[in-house]
Amino acid sequence: MRTHRIVLTLIAAAALAAGSAGVSLAQKNGVNRTPGALARVPPARDGADWHHGGFRGSGWGIPGIIVGIPGTITPADPAIDDATFVSRQRQRSAHRRTRGVPPIGERRYVPDEVVLELANTVSERQVEALQRRHRLARIESQRSTLSGTTLFRWRILDNRPVPAVVRALERDTMVVSAQPNYLFALQAEAGSPAEGDPAQYALAKLHVPQAHATARGSGVRVAIIDSQVDAHNPELSGSIVATFDALPAPATSHAHGTAIAGVIAAHGRLMGVAPEARLLAAHAFDPQADGARATTFSILKSLDWAVDNGARIINMSFAGPFDPAIHHNLAVAHKKGIVLIAAAGNAGATSPPLFPASDPDVIAVTATDSNDRLFERANRGSHVAIAAPGVDILVPTPGGYEVASGTSYAAAEVSGIAALMLERDPALTPDRVRRALETSAVDLGPKGRDPMFGYGLADADAALRVGASPIAANAAWR
Repeated sequence: MRTHRIVLTLIAAAALAAGSAGVSLAQKNGVNRTPGALARVPPARDGADWHHGGFRGSGWGIPGIIVGIPGTITPADPAIDDATFVSRQRQRSAHRRTRGVPPIGERRYVPDEVVLELANTVSERQVEALQRRHRLARIESQRSTLSGTTLFRWRILDNRPVPAVVRALERDTMVVSAQPNYLFALQAEAGSPAEGDPAQYALAKLHVPQAHATARGSGVRVAIIDSQVDAHNPELSGSIVATFDALPAPATSHAHGTAIAGVIAAHGRLMGVAPEARLLAAHAFDPQADGARATTFSILKSLDWAVDNGARIINMSFAGPFDPAIHHNLAVAHKKGIVLIAAAGNAGATSPPLFPASDPDVIAVTATDSNDRLFERANRGSHVAIAAPGVDILVPTPGGYEVASGTSYAAAEVSGIAALMLERDPALTPDRVRRALETSAVDLGPKGRDPMFGYGLADADAALRVGASPIAANAAWR
C-alpha cells in the first residue's frame, strides 16, 4: 500500500511539473496548446499593462482586454513542431501595438469608421471573414511601407459606437491594431487680401538673407501634407517635383496648402526660406465650410508616399488628437532619417498638447509676431521646441496673395531652415537638426526653455553654422 502511495505521489509530482512548464511556456507566448485546440490563457497577474505583449487592463474576461496575438494559430491549422510554434508566436506578438480605444470624451473622429492594420500575409478570404464577423464594409485599403502592414479603412454597418467596435476588433487575434479614423485641422487663421508689398519681416527675423549666402535648399525634398497646392502658382514655378492625392474626390486647390508651399519655397514676388527646395505636395485635407479636414487614413497614406518619394523633411501644419497609428509611422520615419516638423496648434493657452506636435520625434513650432510676442492663440507646453514668425505673414494663394496668421506658417519657416541645413550637410540626422535649431535659437520670454517659446526664436544663419559642426553642436547641447 505504501509503495502504491509513493508511486502515485511521484506520478502526480511529475505531472504537476510538466503542467507548470507547459503553462509557463503558454504564458510566455500568449496561448495554451492543448491536443487538437489552442485556447487563450489569462495573464499571470491582475493589474497587468503589457502594451507590447498583447495583454492590456486587469482581470480576466473583461471586455476590451487584448488577450490574443495577431495571427494566432487556430485549431484548423496543420500541426507544427514546438520550436516552429514558439518562433511564429514571438514574431506575431511583436506586431501587436498599444490600444487604439479613444480616451473618454474624445470625439474628434469620423463617427462611423475605423482604421485597421492587418499583417500583409493575411489572405483576402480571411479579410472577408473578418469583415463579416465584425459587420464592417471596406472603403479602401493600402499596403504601408512604414508600418509593414496593410491599412484598411472600414465603415461600421450599424449604429455601434466607434469605441465599442475598436474594443471588439482588438480582441480579434488577426488584427495588428484598430482605432478611430481621427480628424485633423489645419492651423491657420483666416487671412485678408494683401495691400501693396509689405516687407517680409519674417525673413529678417530669422536671418534668412544671411543664411542664403551659404544655402538655399537646393535639391532637398520637403514633403507638405496639407490641402491641395496650386502647382501653377508663379511663386512655385518649378518647385513641385511630385504630387499625391490621398482623397477619393478630385483634387482642388486650397489657400492653406499653397500658402505653406510659398512660405517654404516661393521665388517670385515673395521669397521663401528655402527657395530652391523641391516640394512633394500631398493632398490629404478636404476643403470644408470651416476650413479643411483630414483623417488618420489620408495622413497615413501621405506619410507613406512622402517617404517612398525621398522626402528629407515632412512639414505637418495641422493638429488634432493623439493617433496611435500615425505615432508609430512617425517613429519609423524618424529612424529613417527624416526630419519631422509640426505646428504647435492654435487652440490657445488652456488647450492640452495637440498631435503630431506633441510627438517626441517631431519638432513642435510655435508662432510669434513682428515684436517677438507670442501669437495669442498658440498652444503652450513643454513639448514646444522653437518659435518662428507666424503673425501677419504675406503668403501666396491660388488667386493671388493674402496676409494670414497661425502656427502653420511658423512650422513651414522652420521646415525651410531645415532644408538649408540639409543642403549644406546632407548627413545631418533629425536629432542633430533639432539640436542645431534649439541651441542656436534667440532666447525669448523666461530665461532658458519655456512652455511658450521653447528654446526661443529660430535663427537660420546661426543654425547653419552650428549644424555644420558636430563638435560645436554637441558642445552647445551640453
